[in-house]
Amino acid sequence: MRLRILWTSLLLTAVIASPISPASATTWTLPIHSATPGAIDPIVTQENIGSTICVVGYTKTVRPPVSYTNALKSQQLRTTYVRYGTTDRTLFEEDHLIPLAVGGAPRDARNLWPEPWSGSVGARKKDVLELKMHLMVCAQQITLKAAQAVFATNWYQGYLKYVVGK
Repeated sequence: MRLRILWTSLLLTAVIASPISPASATTWTLPIHSATPGAIDPIVTQENIGSTICVVGYTKTVRPPVSYTNALKSQQLRTTYVRYGTTDRTLFEEDHLIPLAVGGAPRDARNLWPEPWSGSVGARKKDVLELKMHLMVCAQQITLKAAQAVFATNWYQGYLKYVVGK
């Protein structure tokens, strides 16, 4: 147990201490594309965003239960995402690659992955981009499909472009 805690601590320290460049960010920040390419909810369309994702509280109506996401996170950390070197679920958020707020598929495992909380390019930065994209879609400043593509291709590059302005 002590060895696992030490290994996890060293791994997370390395991730936190690493200089963040687009190349290094993608190593730990992006999901494994073959396992988590993203998936969209076919119910959400550009035509109905006013009655789906742009309604306050919509994501609460489609979000899967924690029992489902925690079980999936545990399985992913033991298999596909073993590269993280730990199965400690508290170090990760089971996140929708394409967010529910821009029409991501709620329960599709291809759209869910254990995203690290730690580091300067972790889940909290993606959350900022999620809000920005949601607001832009609802204000019709970007199409639903274009916002979904930002997340499905490289959310970190989207963060740099739409949040940081690089």
